[in-house]
Amino acid sequence: MVDFGGWDMPVQYSGLIEEHMAVRTGVGVFDVSHMGDIQLRGPNSLAAVQKLLMNDASKLQIGQAHYSAMLYPNGTFVDDVILHKLGENDYLIVINAGTREKDVQWVRQVLGGMSGLHITDVSDYYTQIAIQGPKAMATLQKLTSVDLAPIRNYWFTWGQVCGLYNVLIARTGYTGEDGFEIYIPSDEITSARVWAEVLAAGQEFGIVPCGLGARNTLRLESAMALYGHEISDSLNVWEANLGRYCKMEKGVDFVGREALLEVQQKGGPAKRLVGLEMIERGIGRDGYPVFSLEGERIGEITSGSPAPFLKKNIALAYVPMAFVELRTEVAVEVRGQNVRARVVPTPFYKRAKAAAAAPPTQA
Repeated sequence: MVDFGGWDMPVQYSGLIEEHMAVRTGVGVFDVSHMGDIQLRGPNSLAAVQKLLMNDASKLQIGQAHYSAMLYPNGTFVDDVILHKLGENDYLIVINAGTREKDVQWVRQVLGGMSGLHITDVSDYYTQIAIQGPKAMATLQKLTSVDLAPIRNYWFTWGQVCGLYNVLIARTGYTGEDGFEIYIPSDEITSARVWAEVLAAGQEFGIVPCGLGARNTLRLESAMALYGHEISDSLNVWEANLGRYCKMEKGVDFVGREALLEVQQKGGPAKRLVGLEMIERGIGRDGYPVFSLEGERIGEITSGSPAPFLKKNIALAYVPMAFVELRTEVAVEVRGQNVRARVVPTPFYKRAKAAAAAPPTQA
């Protein structure tokens, strides 16, 4: 058990590799009740979301979610989020545990003076459980009368789960795999009961409970950003290679837009996040320095690990724009030795489209 954003969280249950492979080939379950939730309601809620977040919420339908981020005026990250449209004037922003207090304060600072808007920190109202993997739907379907098959990737519905009414059932996750996240009442007895029922329902598929270790290796294989690693208050959207979620053209001067426009006008970022695959023996870990083959230090690994499913050593790293082309070779310093690596496409892993409800999108 380790401290994670003020929560006691398990690094692993049965073992990182076993848990990782269960999610890739069967099903795993994660306790992600540490995630925070902010609800914006009222006639000005859409205007508020459009000002606060970089993606275009005007395109969301009720029952749809998307990946987005809150930015500082200089275009760097307050946090990355998932936005759910609950109703015409009702939005739920799912935030990270380690940034909860900062995020809530930021939302109130940016939007607190806006009329026709009610801001509520509902983080303590919910326990969030993530059921992930090719057998996630078969597992959860045993526990609900809701037909899960029609729910598309990054859409959600409400229904009865484990005898609980009005449970939010979202086809989302942080593993790059198919799966669902359910939001249930946060009292300890209910949470423990649902957790046990999910494990029982998935037993025939080899379900295992999964900890932070597997959550990290799964999201790394899928090249999903982690706050404090790939994104932070010192990195901007263009550097983090998340421009596809930043809708500069949405017609709203959202927080951070002006600074991002200035970076574009000056020719773009000086560095960018890339995927690396180790060519030689060695594991590039978080914080390891990256060099050119000529020996000049050019960057640093933000996240690195063996990839249990891919059977490769992979990493995400920031490098100058001169080194971002695919197949460009660099060197990673591993225990005092420079080990060769090459720039490769991301995500490193993408699940088979035949098994996907829609192309994978996130953290």
